[in-house]
Amino acid sequence: MLTTETAAAYSYGERTLARGMSGKDVRTAQVLLRRTGASIQIDGAFGRGTHRALKRFERSAELRRDGRLTPEEAPTLRTKADEAVAERRSLQAEAEAPQEDPAVDPTAGDPYPTGGSSPTDPIGVTGAKAVVNPDGTATAPASAPQEVKDIIAAGNEIADKPYKYGGGHGKWKDSGYDCSGSVSYALHGAGLLDSSMPSGGFTSWGDAGRGEWVTIYAHGGHMYMVVAGIRFDTSGAKPSRWQTKMRSPSGFTARHPAGL
Repeated sequence: MLTTETAAAYSYGERTLARGMSGKDVRTAQVLLRRTGASIQIDGAFGRGTHRALKRFERSAELRRDGRLTPEEAPTLRTKADEAVAERRSLQAEAEAPQEDPAVDPTAGDPYPTGGSSPTDPIGVTGAKAVVNPDGTATAPASAPQEVKDIIAAGNEIADKPYKYGGGHGKWKDSGYDCSGSVSYALHGAGLLDSSMPSGGFTSWGDAGRGEWVTIYAHGGHMYMVVAGIRFDTSGAKPSRWQTKMRSPSGFTARHPAGL
């Protein structure tokens, strides 16, 4: 029987994955299945949900429908996942027809810059921009710093929670969140904030200006943030706070976490 340490040592594609198994390679398979459109939990445990999602994928990819992912089939899942991400990006690009924003100085360069170091984590999409998945969650770029991945992971936990005035300020786990409670929760998940703050407090938080990976836009009445090129905002959240469409930053103060 494999020990936890032995299971964790396997990389994706090195062994056949089946129900009841666990490890980082199972987690990678779950991430790839999510990119193809499956709504499953990413926990590194091959349970009933992962088994069903894999069988649906096998049928769509014309593979043997046995709910087992062999090393020979693993590259097919990765390829199909990459193709699904590319298709979503293409559709997003079409929906985001370039429009001149009078509030942005066109000589100032990209108003929502992204970028990063070489990837150290194999989990994540290629490039420097996050992707919004069909279920409303987001996937961080593999090249993003760990804090950015943690912000996105925490944001995913409440992405579809209802708007609740004052939500997230009395307690972290709440039935709903307002704009500042939402951003506070995501930043707290990355260890960047000890306690929630109102939107006005973020006008002087962190460092001034836009960040390389994370930019917070705030004024006394509302706030949102842009993380790895996608927007996290209660305004326009239908149904998810993660959105690909940007909004004018006019009237907002731009701040960012130090180093990001």
